[in-house]
Amino acid sequence: MTPSKNGLKAIAFIEALKGLISLIVGLGIHVLAGENLQKIAESIVSHAHLNPASHFPSIFLHAASSITDSNMSLIALGALAYSLVRFVEAYGLWKAFVWTEWFALVSGAIYLPFEIYEIIFHTHILTVCVFLLNVVVVCYMASVLYSKRKKDTELLLPSKTS
Repeated sequence: MTPSKNGLKAIAFIEALKGLISLIVGLGIHVLAGENLQKIAESIVSHAHLNPASHFPSIFLHAASSITDSNMSLIALGALAYSLVRFVEAYGLWKAFVWTEWFALVSGAIYLPFEIYEIIFHTHILTVCVFLLNVVVVCYMASVLYSKRKKDTELLLPSKTS
């Protein structure tokens, strides 16, 4: 197996993992519809022995308190749609379909400005790690597509070695 195939499979695994997490969240939100999400969120934070006043737990608690029953279904559908996109991308990358390579490049690059904003205004080790991982994926996908394009060009144009 070539390094390109190994890299694509690693990125496919990451995309499938993102899809699985999104699917679990979407189904979890659907199951919890009608429940008091604020109490459930407080229970999760307490059970995990997290400080509710720290950054990420407070974001989680605030988000749980602001979700209404009417938009829970929309959030669940959005999470399910996102997971479907991630699973399709993972399958396409695993099979090395060129269109999914382009999709991975564009979908990864779209997040970069938002991640840079987060690093500038809300620096945290997690945001930096996510940004760096995304930069690696985008650069890798660009190099894969560039090498394929270069290879295709060499096949179309005869070399001048005679």
